[in-house]
Amino acid sequence: MKKIIVYCEITEEKQIAEVSLELLSKGRKLAEKLHLQLEAMLFSDEVKGAVDRINDFGVDVIHLAEHITLFPYCTLPHFKLVKAVFEQEKPEIALFGATSVGRDLAPRIASTLRCGLTADCTALEIGDHTETKTNTAYKDLLYQIRPAFGGNIIATIVNPETRPQMATVREGVMKMEEVKQKKTAEIKRLDVEKYLTLEDFAVEILERHIEAPKVNLKAANIIVAGGYGVGSKENFDLLYDLASVFGGEVAATRAAVDAGFCEHERQVGQTGVTVRPKLYIACGISGAVQHRAGMDQAAKIISINTDPNAPLNAIADYAIIGDIKEVIPKMINSIKN
Repeated sequence: MKKIIVYCEITEEKQIAEVSLELLSKGRKLAEKLHLQLEAMLFSDEVKGAVDRINDFGVDVIHLAEHITLFPYCTLPHFKLVKAVFEQEKPEIALFGATSVGRDLAPRIASTLRCGLTADCTALEIGDHTETKTNTAYKDLLYQIRPAFGGNIIATIVNPETRPQMATVREGVMKMEEVKQKKTAEIKRLDVEKYLTLEDFAVEILERHIEAPKVNLKAANIIVAGGYGVGSKENFDLLYDLASVFGGEVAATRAAVDAGFCEHERQVGQTGVTVRPKLYIACGISGAVQHRAGMDQAAKIISINTDPNAPLNAIADYAIIGDIKEVIPKMINSIKN
């Protein structure tokens, strides 16, 4: 049976990365539409808790490798195991997170198997394609959708002839949804010593220093974001005041970060974090497609801008035309009252 396979990345806390769970959710929907089997790959030194978590997402089969050498992540051992699974199972579609691990691993697999790979996708759909030169029709291809040309257009990419159809997907762009009727996946264990040799451990990790993130925008229900139109780092203090009243977090566009108004950890957009808050208040943000790609799935969007024709106003639930130095203090006073 044809199948969709998702590579499940393990975090420093020995948990499955959120982007992998998001891909399992999306993979389940794609598998149901194409009548395929959903499978997962899981390679680490301890996997019991991770296996239980994968079962929450309706996976049919888990390809499991459990060995002390598989954590922390190192390129060659994981590459060899993924390659072995793909050569044996011949998946129709393969999905990886667009993380440092996924960006390291997926291109090596695509190059070895000589198949296509689309990086940093923001959407995945199923559709048909006709090659105009040969008039060849292809059914049920994976549409790999991502911003292109600096974010000025949205490109839809297909791999009509090579398999698997591979994509890396950005964290936060897919909705994480557990299945209602959970089931226990079939376990297929890989004999690590069969596939790995001493040459695969040419790189040895001697010491690791990990800095915990200072801010978690993905977990914030309310985000107050500022763009270049905020004007200065001092004006960003207004955003922090508003966020503190709401109990939310402050974010910024790339233009605001490049101008030194805010730190990079708070950047939302194509080259930053993708968020899905309940409320997103955009202050002085014009709404370039690069930024919208990171926040347009917010439940409610309020835009505060002096330009009534700002592109972000078109997708905002409420557009307030005015200067943030006048509007934000009034909002703070109203909330406090």
